[in-house]
Amino acid sequence: MKTEYLLQREVDLILAALTDTNRLVMRTALVTGLRVGDVLALTPDRLQPHCWVTEQKTGKRRQIGLPEPLLSDLRNHAGEWWVFPGRNPRKHHTRQAVWKDVKRAAAAFRMPQNVAPHSARKVYAVELLRKYGDIDRVRRALNHSSEAVTMIYAMADRQLEAKNRRRRNGSGRKMS
Repeated sequence: MKTEYLLQREVDLILAALTDTNRLVMRTALVTGLRVGDVLALTPDRLQPHCWVTEQKTGKRRQIGLPEPLLSDLRNHAGEWWVFPGRNPRKHHTRQAVWKDVKRAAAAFRMPQNVAPHSARKVYAVELLRKYGDIDRVRRALNHSSEAVTMIYAMADRQLEAKNRRRRNGSGRKMS
């Protein structure tokens, strides 16, 4: 099942219900568009206003921006080896721990959509498209090879609106 887009008020609820560490992970994902695994792999020496990250999934490099106060919060949280140290400080916090906390928060608010850490990437894409109106810019920011894949992310808000309309009309199925 695919993760879904969240409205700003839903993002705010999820963030409020997370542990401090997981809230910071998700804030970073929302600001950078990074996958949660890439956020967790950040090291303290990379914490600059603009830094390069190599994505684990694709092996592609991309530059991210870390604005204040997020950058300060990340620096204050960082351990010796990882920005998000795990129980063993030589290992970073796990994707599974973030996923479980996000799922718990979504369940606490009885959110009907499938919410997971990857939802932050969709929120990032929608916000970027709204801000610049340029799908190619969003594609490059997400490091996608295909504009078609980017459209799935960047149009997630419209898919949510259509789903809500169907729900209000009493039908959970797509209409032809």
